[in-house]
Amino acid sequence: MRLDKYLALAGYGSRKEIKQFIRNGYVEVNGEIIKKDDFKIDENNDSVTFDGELVEYMEHVYIMMNKPAGCVCANDDRKAETVFEYVPEYSHRDLFTVGRLDIDTTGLLLITDDGDFAHHIISPKNMIPKVYQCDLISPINDEQIKQLETGIDFKDFSSMPAKVEVVDSKRILLTIFEGKFHQVKRMLIAVGNEVVNLKRLSIGDVTLDEELIEGGYRLLTTDEYDKLIKK
Repeated sequence: MRLDKYLALAGYGSRKEIKQFIRNGYVEVNGEIIKKDDFKIDENNDSVTFDGELVEYMEHVYIMMNKPAGCVCANDDRKAETVFEYVPEYSHRDLFTVGRLDIDTTGLLLITDDGDFAHHIISPKNMIPKVYQCDLISPINDEQIKQLETGIDFKDFSSMPAKVEVVDSKRILLTIFEGKFHQVKRMLIAVGNEVVNLKRLSIGDVTLDEELIEGGYRLLTTDEYDKLIKK
């Protein structure tokens, strides 16, 4: 990998700024000052320092966020803040969300710059379950549960059979295996009920970190990453 690209991915500035830093002698590779921005390094084995500080490089980032209400899963929006405004230290990366949550939906959101990882999570063929806590406008009944667990035929798609765990009369945990636009809300409306608050609790075997406040985030652990990409 080119030295300037390596430093850009590590967040040390724009390509233009980094080229100047390199030419001014701020960067060493394996203890030797390098002044060529196109110098090729082995990112897995070479030691790179910037102004005496060891550069910690990550090929990709995998972020767990507790998404708050009122922000959107878009890279740019003129009317609302975006989830990416909460992670400014990663603004130098081409981040995107793994699927989307509605503006008023809270809870577990994954953010990354790894397209293969995102595709694996959202692909319906991988049958990765997503669990949502649904607060309802009316008490749920047996017929509504039966319809949800049978699957619902919409005009644009048919949902797979969901799993329903009743917490109390107006709160359920709903497990689905797709992630269509407004899917959970549409499913409850289709059976004659309505969601008033929606929070995603888990994706696959990875559960939202209870220590994350709304708007809080952290990197996925290696164990969490492995759980999400297991075949």
